[in-house]
Formats: sequence, C-alpha cells, structure tokens
Amino acid sequence: MSAPNPSAPLAQSEQDRLRGIAARLERALRTGPDAGLRVRDFDVMEDGHAGLTFGFDLREATGASRGRYILKMAPVGVARRGNTDVFRQSPLLKALKRQGLPVPDVPWASSQDAPLGAPFIVMERLAGRVFVVWEPHPSFSRDPADLRRIWLQAGALLAQVHRVDWRATLSGWEQPRALIDELDQWTRIFKHAEDPAWYAAGMRLGESLRAGLPDAAPVGLVHGDFQPGNILYEDGQVRGLIDWELSSIGAQGLDLGWMLMMIDPRAWHPGWQPVAPLAGADVIDAYRAAGGPALANLAWYQALAQYRLGAIACLNVKLHRSGKRPDDLWERFAPSIPHLLGRGIELAERAGLDKQGM
Repeated sequence: MSAPNPSAPLAQSEQDRLRGIAARLERALRTGPDAGLRVRDFDVMEDGHAGLTFGFDLREATGASRGRYILKMAPVGVARRGNTDVFRQSPLLKALKRQGLPVPDVPWASSQDAPLGAPFIVMERLAGRVFVVWEPHPSFSRDPADLRRIWLQAGALLAQVHRVDWRATLSGWEQPRALIDELDQWTRIFKHAEDPAWYAAGMRLGESLRAGLPDAAPVGLVHGDFQPGNILYEDGQVRGLIDWELSSIGAQGLDLGWMLMMIDPRAWHPGWQPVAPLAGADVIDAYRAAGGPALANLAWYQALAQYRLGAIACLNVKLHRSGKRPDDLWERFAPSIPHLLGRGIELAERAGLDKQGM
C-alpha cells in the first residue's frame, strides 16, 4: 500500500516525539564496544503504514558509518500477542537468516518496556524497494516481462519459506495454530464493520468457510502477509523478505491463498487493480516448480484471504473515519471491500460444492 509523503513537514509534536525515541535508542545501543555509536537521520519509514517503524543511520564516534538500520517498536500499552508482539520476530529472523533466507539480521532487540517504553527490534536495512501491487514505485519497469518476473520470483520465494524445517529450526518458537482458530480470529474482527452490507457479506463468507473447512496440511512456517509488497527488489531481483508481524506456524495454504487474492482482478474495485500481467495459475506454477508443498484447497484458502483482509479493512476504515487512527489510504481502499467479500463468497461456496462432490 502506498505511504504518506515522507517529505511532508512534520508537526512540532511529531518532531519532538521522533527526537525523543532517537535519543532513547542511542542510549540503549551505546553499551560495551558500541559505546561510541550515534543515531542519525532518524525518521518514519517511507514505505508502509506502520507508524512504529523507523529508519536511521548508525555512526561510530569517529563519524564512520556503521550502516542503515530499521527500528520496529511494539505499540505502547497494548497486550503483547500476535502482530503486537514485536520481539517474537527476533528469534524467527535470526533462525531464518541462518537458513539462508533473504531476511534482515537483528543485532539488537529487547523484550522489555525499558529503555524505549515498549519492546523493540533493530534490523539491518536491506537493499531494494517493495513492489506495492496497486501502485508500484515509478522506479519499477512497466514492461510486462519484467512485471511477470516480479510475481514469479515471489512464488518461488514463498516455496523457499515453506520448505523451512520448522520443527528443527524453530523449535519452541510457536505452537501450531489450528485452522479453525485462524478463522475465529477474523470473525471477531468483523464486529467492527460499520456498513451493514459489509457485515452481512462477512458473516455469509465466514459461514461458507466454516462449512468447507479443509484439512490443515501441510503445517509449517507461515509469513501471514506474503506478497510483493513485502518483498524488496533491486534491479528486478529479490533482495529481502520483510514484515513478519503476522507470521505463525500453521496451515501454509494461508500464504498462497493470500498471493492469489492479491493478483486476482476480481477481488478488487476497478479503480484499485493489481499491476500484474499474469494469472494466479502462473504464480502457482512458479511455487510448485520451486518445491512449494501447499497446493491443495486453494480456492478455499483464497476465500479465507479475502475474509482476513476484509476484516482488517473494516477495522481500519472504522479507525480512520472515527479519527482514532487517520489514514487516507483506507478511505481509498474502502470501495474494494464489497469486491473482496463477494469474490470470497464465490470461492468459498465453490470450494464447499467441491468438498461435497457436487
């Protein structure tokens, strides 16, 4: 999703907030052999809408550059679970880095509220730029062959993620999540749908998904928001996979279903279409060719993806319109909610008929 303009002038209160976080971070990092480190050019990240994700430079006492880093903080005063438990990404990313996946290293992290006021992780900043599927940055080529490579590389990378031996690599990190629990989580979020038609469509979709619940196999590492908008590309090549907030151990069909939703023009409003000159079947083929294991029940898993994002969108539209968390992106996104839910109902009901052998 597109980001606010990072060059727009900040209110004085926001400038003060950023200076305060940067100063506390510098004090936290200046220990032992790193006592001379300085935090410079601290700012909210350009890409994305995570208000607690910041970029900064680190410099030695001599002025020499230590590199560019990313700070992710948990929201203050919010229970630490799921996507608000930022620290849980630290052992995950370290394990995946050892396995050779293109994820950032995590040289600093804390599970405690002190010293920044909330748990945090500091990651290396990888090269490249994410491919926002509805509005790619102008630096990306619009040549159809180049765009196809963006998506096909994503399919192959997802297979690499799904081949991780989580029992050996991530022992003790997370307990597998049952598929019914995944479904129930988003059912609860739908209570925030303010439009009665959105709520009704969400309830119909949820019922259809529940009626057609498949076997969860294969179970393994799930990214949770796998799509080109969370993949860093440089010169048309994958450089990194980021944003692991929704990661879990669970049914891996979740990830491929999410990718199929992102690429499906019928899932989106005509004015909010993915830039994707290929079909979902092409991404499935790339995933299969790279050894991806989650190839069953894909219509159902895409319907679940539509349900998940529909719930997220209903919540965020409510937060935007109420003024609790203003973000104009969700106003622009709102016309796609009926398309997400309608396409999801179509896919879930088809999957239900297939399950019944009709």
